[in-house]
Amino acid sequence: MLWESTALANFEMGQVIMMALGCLLLYLAIVRKFEPLLLLPIGFGAILTNIPLAGFSEAGGLLHYVYAVGIETGVFPLLIFMGVGALTDFSALIANPKMLLLGAAAQFGIFATLFGAIALNYVPGLEYTLKEASAIAIIGGADGPTAIFLASRLAPDLLGAIAVAAYSYMALVPLIQPPIMKALTTQAEREIKMDQLRHVSTKEKIIFPLAVLMLTIFFLPTATPLVGMFCLGNLMRESGVVDRLSKTAQNELINITTIFLGLAVGSKMSADKFLKAETLGILLLGAVAFAIGTATGVLMAKLMSRMSGGKINPLIGAAGVSAVPMAARVVNKVGLEANPHNFLLMHAMGPNVAGVLGSAVAAGILLALVG
Repeated sequence: MLWESTALANFEMGQVIMMALGCLLLYLAIVRKFEPLLLLPIGFGAILTNIPLAGFSEAGGLLHYVYAVGIETGVFPLLIFMGVGALTDFSALIANPKMLLLGAAAQFGIFATLFGAIALNYVPGLEYTLKEASAIAIIGGADGPTAIFLASRLAPDLLGAIAVAAYSYMALVPLIQPPIMKALTTQAEREIKMDQLRHVSTKEKIIFPLAVLMLTIFFLPTATPLVGMFCLGNLMRESGVVDRLSKTAQNELINITTIFLGLAVGSKMSADKFLKAETLGILLLGAVAFAIGTATGVLMAKLMSRMSGGKINPLIGAAGVSAVPMAARVVNKVGLEANPHNFLLMHAMGPNVAGVLGSAVAAGILLALVG
């Protein structure tokens, strides 16, 4: 009787596999330092939720309530977006608004993957509804909070796989993007030096988030939860009158939310929900979506470069995905490899910030169409 009450007597192979996967995520976070702020709590949450008899994710368990309060309601991703807004400087995008086109182009991977997910229904063992395909497609935006927000609305059963795929590919930006960037550009294009950006006034920085919010309200209200919180965080940062609130959003609030967000996502990585053929399809589609988003961003930048007479370095198009600021840093690194005097970081931040807005808008469009 005592033996039957132990975890050892009740382990199933699926639970062992998922706990091993949780340990792999911990390894990637701690040793490899891949997105440690999210992969560490997600990995630990995966271990906790697969412990037999512990009841962490069952009614009455801690992770059950964390998920119900923060994910089902959509609160955690929105708080994360507010914190990201408070951490983000829009100056590069305001100084060069054409970069919005690169942020939009990089979202092509989302909609291409939507059709890819639907096409996978012809593969035996795989079956995605339109809502599930839409939730999977958002991985292409490389925006973890947006992916979690949309998955919680459209495909809660796939949330664990979608979140892990989104953050895994965000963590692998330095490995995935450079080969694509180099394959689509020439040495001469990578060496292009861009002119210094103009100075952006405080008034412009205050007006910009308000203008973005107004446009979203008028034309795509389904995107206002994400865009609105992002703009609120940025307005607190740029207004200069609520430094305490801005610093709280940048530090304590986003850190606390990140802990519980990761644990809640990990709680959805139970063996019965994760070990399915659909999960492998999600991981495959996520890689394809991310690659397409990177490629379309670079190709759009190449077009803009030719139209501008070679004043735009095509590499910055890769920053159109929402992995802020990692994608911009990768662009800067590849640019420096081609030309040691080529500093592209601030130029890449324009499309990088545009990508955050673009992924939120894409999520709004998908919610409006299939939500």
